[in-house]
Amino acid sequence: MPELYPLLLQPQFHERVWGTRDLKPFYAREVTGDPIGEAWLTGDKCTVRNGPLAGRTLADLAQEFGKPFLGDAARDATRFPLLVKFLFPTEKLSVQVHPDDEGAAKVGQPCGKTECWYVLRADRGAQIGLGLKPGTSKTEVEAAIREERMEHLLNWIDVHEGDMIYVDAGTVHAIGGGAVIVETQQNSDTTYRLYDYGRPRELHIEDGLRVTKEQTHAGKAIAGQRQTEQGKEQVNLVTSPCFIVDHFKMKRPWEFKRPRHAKKSVWCLVATRGCGVIESEAAAPVTFTSGEAVVVPAAIEKFLLKPQWELEFLCASLPVEKVEQPATVLLEKSFSTLQR
Repeated sequence: MPELYPLLLQPQFHERVWGTRDLKPFYAREVTGDPIGEAWLTGDKCTVRNGPLAGRTLADLAQEFGKPFLGDAARDATRFPLLVKFLFPTEKLSVQVHPDDEGAAKVGQPCGKTECWYVLRADRGAQIGLGLKPGTSKTEVEAAIREERMEHLLNWIDVHEGDMIYVDAGTVHAIGGGAVIVETQQNSDTTYRLYDYGRPRELHIEDGLRVTKEQTHAGKAIAGQRQTEQGKEQVNLVTSPCFIVDHFKMKRPWEFKRPRHAKKSVWCLVATRGCGVIESEAAAPVTFTSGEAVVVPAAIEKFLLKPQWELEFLCASLPVEKVEQPATVLLEKSFSTLQR
């Protein structure tokens, strides 16, 4: 059996009616068909591009290697836990909702779908619809869907570059156009479309209302304290029961080491600007650049990351101990305070 090493993945591009044909500066790919809405970086079918495991999918590797690959923190040691993707919306996505773990289990799905959105770029006036307006009931939602005014029941908030938006399962939501977003989520594609502005696509009203929560923890996540030392800047963007996302900016080489005597998690490194080279024992160096992801197996205890001039990236992982819902702010009110 080959040894594990940092894995550079091939993105998978998905066509969406609300997408774009211009993926620059993140991808040089020429889009000649339908618009591209999503680039999946750690999907089950994403394939490895480097080393002895080249051509293998993440799903295959999770099945074969289990805990040495995914770590003790993974709830299911045979299934890759996190899906990271780029979103390129040029118009509003449908109003939708996702089930939590309990709701997903009832329909035979392995997990629910809590997610977060890191805003890479945002045009002036770019917005997202996040959660129902205070006091809105499911009965009112159902009536608004029938009367084609559902979008007016959402909290529409402006988003700006650098925002991290937390969207726990059960939150009714929609993404507007004019932003580029990195989404980190539980590895689930279970989506119930409640409303689509009159576009002729299937709706899932009964299923969606069943998993909808009238109050959630969704909102702009309050970032942790920024840590700066000798050419490396790090900040925790969100810590939740389902995932942790940190942002790094590096101008010099840095050795990453896992803490001793702690559970371990697979790490997903996603470059958002610049280029870097990862060096680890018994493996050839791997280079990744903006729009690419490297998965670092839990068994890798340390590696050296060398920015090529400068590198910015997100690191998505699993919490290694029990954590609470993150502190968030929506409409100038702390929903974490209201919910606790």
